[in-house]
Amino acid sequence: MELRQLEYFVAVAEEANFTRAAERVRISQSGVSAQVRQLERELGCELFDRSSRVARLTVAGRAALGPARAALEAAAGLGHAVDEVGGLLRGELSLGMVIGCTITPLFVGLEKFHRRHPGVALSLHEDNSDRMVDDLHAGKLDVALIGAYGSAPAGLESMTIVSEALCVLVPPGHEWAARKSVRVADLDGSAVICMPQGTGIRATLDDACAGAGVSPVIALQATSADAIADLASRGLGAAVLSESMSADFAERLVALPLDGVPEPALLLLVWSSSSNPALRVLVSCLTDAFGV
Repeated sequence: MELRQLEYFVAVAEEANFTRAAERVRISQSGVSAQVRQLERELGCELFDRSSRVARLTVAGRAALGPARAALEAAAGLGHAVDEVGGLLRGELSLGMVIGCTITPLFVGLEKFHRRHPGVALSLHEDNSDRMVDDLHAGKLDVALIGAYGSAPAGLESMTIVSEALCVLVPPGHEWAARKSVRVADLDGSAVICMPQGTGIRATLDDACAGAGVSPVIALQATSADAIADLASRGLGAAVLSESMSADFAERLVALPLDGVPEPALLLLVWSSSSNPALRVLVSCLTDAFGV
């Protein structure tokens, strides 16, 4: 049994597809298939049900997945321990960033880390927060900047960057523009422009509306705060954004606190528990950059 066989097995299990797994580990599909077959022969059982286009784990495959991941992490930990003694960091780190969120301190922290440890390859991916949490649990991401509602996701280390209320943004001529605030109940039946599901701001809004028995009309959705504000300024609906985002559009929109939201919207840095020293150093650089 070889570590590369375990690596290919885990890749196929996580991708549920031999072709995607081959692309991930950067060898041919036939090479992945051959190594997984060899592993199955050594174990004396099939790890995947190959009767469909989706590579589904068998009962034995599900039992083997956890130990295989642990073996790979242990092997990686051995290399990391030697590197730490020599003061050298190397390897790869995969980062996630919520779509449409440009946070300068994140880039400052990445720059600081890269200058100090150029031997670590960094990759950056944009996605919605829910999928990034799943990818962190699956080991596809090492650290991510996500939006969340109320509390940090379970099973991950986290650091709160921002905890804030929501605002409703409307053009100066809107019927709500002269108010001091807007209640969640006011959104019932109203056209709203907001972030899509899977984002922290949308989860905060949806939960507040559900708790109040309110059903706003989600007229339009966008992942960019700029796009949401632009659509609202054209009279297509009331925008819902976080308090800090709303400040950027004060020249063309009136920002009103949204009353009746029980939990704040959160911007979090989250990462998987790991013995990887490179990840620990990266989190430290990001913590310094965010000033937390």
